[in-house]
Amino acid sequence: MTPELERSKYMGVLLAAGHATRTGTLRDEFPKPILPIGNKPLLVHQIELLRSMGIIDITVLIGHKGYQITRVLGDGERHGVRLQFVEQKSMLGIAHALGQLENYVDRPFLLFLGDIYFVPKDIGSMFRVFEEENCGAVLATKQETDVSAIRRNFSVILDNTGKVVRVIEKPRHVVNNLKGVGLYLFDLQVFDAIRRTPRTAMRDEYEITDSIQVMIDDGHVVRSTDAVHDDLNVTYPEDLLWINLALARREHGGILVADSARVEAGAKIENTVIGARVDVPAGACVTNSLVFDDVRIAPNAVIDSAIVTPRQILKCQLPR
Repeated sequence: MTPELERSKYMGVLLAAGHATRTGTLRDEFPKPILPIGNKPLLVHQIELLRSMGIIDITVLIGHKGYQITRVLGDGERHGVRLQFVEQKSMLGIAHALGQLENYVDRPFLLFLGDIYFVPKDIGSMFRVFEEENCGAVLATKQETDVSAIRRNFSVILDNTGKVVRVIEKPRHVVNNLKGVGLYLFDLQVFDAIRRTPRTAMRDEYEITDSIQVMIDDGHVVRSTDAVHDDLNVTYPEDLLWINLALARREHGGILVADSARVEAGAKIENTVIGARVDVPAGACVTNSLVFDDVRIAPNAVIDSAIVTPRQILKCQLPR
C-alpha cells in the first residue's frame, strides 16, 4: 500500500465558523474562509492540500454566513473529496469549536484554521512523525524572526530530544523563535483533553493550546515539524490584498486574470488580480488591486491599492 493510500485512515477538519470582525465591511458580503486567494476561495486551497495528501473525508465547521460556504463548496465532489458541514452556534475559542466535532470525527485528523493561507513545505513530515513516534499530536511550526508574530500566535518550547514540552498562547515574553502556525495533526485523544480544558481568564475562551498542554501533561507525545514555508493570516482587508498581490508576483509575473474575465484593449492593469467574469473597459486603470468575481469596472475608472467587490471599493494601505 502506498503512503498516500495509507493516509485515507486520516480525516481533515476545517474550522470556518468565525465572525471575521476585523475584515471591516467585507464581512457584510462574505465569510472570511471563502475570500479569494489567487481567484480561488481560501478553503479550496486547504481542501486541495488535504486531497494532495490522500485525505478525502473532510468535516467543515461553519458559522457566520455558513450558507455561502456550503454553496461555494457543495458536497466536495468537484474537488475529489467528501464534505460534511457542522454548524457552530456559539464562539468560545478553538478548543470549544473543535469539541463540537467529536461526534463527527472517527480517526486521526489534520486540522486547519480556516482563515490562514498556508504555503506548504513538507506537510507529509507531520504524518511521518505522527506514525513513527506514536504521537498524540504533531504541530506545524516555523522559525519566526518577527517577535510580534509569535505574540499574535503561540510559542512552542521543546526539550533536548525535540519533544514539545510547553505551548504558550500569545506569549508576553517570547523565549524562543519557534511559532505555531495553526495547522495540527491530532489523535482522537485530543477530545478528552478538550473536555478537561479550562476557560481562560485572558480571553474567556477555551484555547487549543491549553488542550495541547493537557495532552503533554498526560504523557502523550507531542512533536513539531517544519511543515510550511509560510502561514499568512487573513485578519484585515490589507492582509487579503497583500497575500493576493504576493501570490500574483510569485507565480504569475504580477498579473493574474481569470480566463472568463474581459479586459478591453486600452485598459491598464498592473500588479493586480482579476476575478472571473470581470469586465474592465478601455480607459480603465487598475493597479495594485484585487477585483472579486462578477465586478464591472466603470469606464475610465482609476483604482489603486483597493479591493473591489460587486458592492464596494475598499481602499487599503499597503506596506511600503
